[in-house]
Amino acid sequence: MLTRRILMATLAATAVAGKWAVAAELGDDGLHKQPWFLDSFLELGDDLAHAADRDRHLMILFEQKGCPYCRELHQVNFTRPEITEYIKSNFDVIQLNLWGSREVMDFDGEVLEERDLAQKWGVNYTPTTLLFAAESVGAQSARDAESFRLPGYLKPFHYLSSLEYVETGEYRQQPFQRYLQDKFEALEKQGIDPDVW
Repeated sequence: MLTRRILMATLAATAVAGKWAVAAELGDDGLHKQPWFLDSFLELGDDLAHAADRDRHLMILFEQKGCPYCRELHQVNFTRPEITEYIKSNFDVIQLNLWGSREVMDFDGEVLEERDLAQKWGVNYTPTTLLFAAESVGAQSARDAESFRLPGYLKPFHYLSSLEYVETGEYRQQPFQRYLQDKFEALEKQGIDPDVW
């Protein structure tokens, strides 16, 4: 029997779930989509140059259909405003499909399908986030252009830190682990207990 108490409890639970639940939008290819992903001709050298012209960097995100960690990236990391605002302010983002067949022009001018580019670049996990700093414009290979690689899923604190690592240019100065240690020490000096959410 539906009582007023059960009805009110059900409505309250639905309202709370609706407030916090985030349904990631899936494209026809089965990949999660963000409205701030760049729609490009997939000519990566030109994409990096275009980003650099606007004082931005390039992020290439390899994902695949059915990947639980890709879903986690979208439903956890990309729901945090501090991450999405940082990305939107500093990076152009291109999403590629690990098994996709769209043609992509590599930095060296070679045209390959997404799946062949992933193999050429040694991308074996999803999600894999590759960061290319603006200063790499004109690089003749992905190896020369790549500033930092995140193979697999990183929790939000580490994901955001990796973006800052490239944006601030610290990737030229020190290894990522040292950068994180310095960040923890700076937070602790401010009386902040680093929460690695």
